Amino acid sequence: MILKRPPPGARSPVVIVLLLLALALSGALAYEAQVAARSHRATAEGALRDYSAVSAFLVSRMAKQGVANVTGMRVYPFEEVHVRRGESPPPLPVLLHKAHMPECRTCFALDSVRGYFRLDLRDGSMESTGEAPSPAFRAWLADTVRAWYRHRVRDESSWEFQALVGHIAGRDRAVGYVLRRDEAGVPALIYGFETAPRDFVRAAFKRILPSPYLLPGALTRGLPNDSLISLVATDASGREVLRSPRQYPATFAATDTLGQQFGGLVVRVALRPSAAERLVIGGLPRSRLPVLLGLFTLAAGLVATALLQLRRERELSRLRSDFVSGVSHELRTPLAQIRMFAETLRLGRVRTEGERARSIEIIDQEARRLSNLVDNVLHFSRAERRAVRLAPEPLDLARLAREAVEAFGPLARSRRTEVAVALEDGVPAVVDRGAFRQVLLNLLDNAVKYGPPGQTVVLGLARVGDRARVWVEDRGPGIPARDRERVFAPFYRLERDAGSAVAGSGIGLAVVGELVALHGGRAWAEEGAAGGARFVVELPLAPSAEAADAPERAERAQEAAV
Repeated sequence: MILKRPPPGARSPVVIVLLLLALALSGALAYEAQVAARSHRATAEGALRDYSAVSAFLVSRMAKQGVANVTGMRVYPFEEVHVRRGESPPPLPVLLHKAHMPECRTCFALDSVRGYFRLDLRDGSMESTGEAPSPAFRAWLADTVRAWYRHRVRDESSWEFQALVGHIAGRDRAVGYVLRRDEAGVPALIYGFETAPRDFVRAAFKRILPSPYLLPGALTRGLPNDSLISLVATDASGREVLRSPRQYPATFAATDTLGQQFGGLVVRVALRPSAAERLVIGGLPRSRLPVLLGLFTLAAGLVATALLQLRRERELSRLRSDFVSGVSHELRTPLAQIRMFAETLRLGRVRTEGERARSIEIIDQEARRLSNLVDNVLHFSRAERRAVRLAPEPLDLARLAREAVEAFGPLARSRRTEVAVALEDGVPAVVDRGAFRQVLLNLLDNAVKYGPPGQTVVLGLARVGDRARVWVEDRGPGIPARDRERVFAPFYRLERDAGSAVAGSGIGLAVVGELVALHGGRAWAEEGAAGGARFVVELPLAPSAEAADAPERAERAQEAAV
């Protein structure tokens, strides 16, 4: 059984599929990483919202104590009132005059009170100090007290008082009162006071923000609360009655309600977003999306580069295959000619001396062609392995050009082509003799191969500034402008020549470009004067003419000595 190795192109679809799967896997990993990062961030944000919720709960709890404290201070004179049937309650001025508040360091002071009042629930009479209450306020107070008492939750507070904050009877008011019962336990009297809502709430909330218990001290590290949280308090209708000096966005915020007994106030606590670095260990995770997108883009770029390289490899593989086919075709023709005429000579089938000379000339021509082709292949192989070794020396380019034309003469005559020269003498350059010869032979062979039979190819040489310019011009169809740079690429052939009968390996001009570059020069193609192609090579001149003539003089001296 013979095992055949699959061609490189057969493995390309598998490699492409693997690369695309790797890209898809990178995308999946990036997506999972983003999901994990979002989950981590959501957890951290949830912790911050929990902190704000706990802070709001603590604020509402301390606010209840503040409301009870402020209300209790103002209704303290009425706590000792005992209601007996048949007796009239003592007048308000008497109660207020006789009351002596005990010294209390923890009590909350209220800056202003608009007036005190007493409402008798038995007969509806009302007594007040300061501004006389309106009938609407009196009716509202009686209805509110009765409704509160009926729906009051017994375990809400053991002390029968209530605070009300809001727009009451056409005016913004804060009202606090205490309920007094008669001997039978029936509600009889209401004693209370009225003040401005903002003064009342400010007094009740005065000690909340400075409290060290709103946030964990181990995390805040002594920072004041107002640098970490902001506070807003509103009444039951949504009117704002208190705002802390510093306010932060509601990104991490929570609300809590004090309850009906404590004025129905609603508090909203917001954490400063930058406080996350202190309240969450490790800080709030930053978005990893830009990094993940960058990495995925990089992975996609690498896969795209790999696909391009794979495509290039396939193209190079095809070009190498075409090169092998072209070289084989070019080798086959001269070899067949050499074998045929050598066999003719060996078998003595030539009839005249002219035929013998013609056969020998053809063998010589085809051998030269083979030699030139082999030299090109060797030069190209060494160039790919970076193994080209040159021995440059100052030489007269005109003399080298004439030698190349002479060596190329048999090949030119076989194609009925004349090579004309236009050489300027005394143009020295530091070149490798064999490499420069190969450059000229390749350019001449290219001109003869792609030009029409019977044409005249011109080889020129001139000094242009500090450069030596060599050109070869043919009378062929020329080279399109878009292809004039690509013709020096390995294995490249024009589309019009790819399917023609003209054999070619696609490395002749590549060898020219490589050898010229190694000499520090440059090569290009342009349109010829007669419409054909003109290939130009520029090389740096030798430092001086004497240096260029030195090897020639030494060679002539050696010949004279012999």
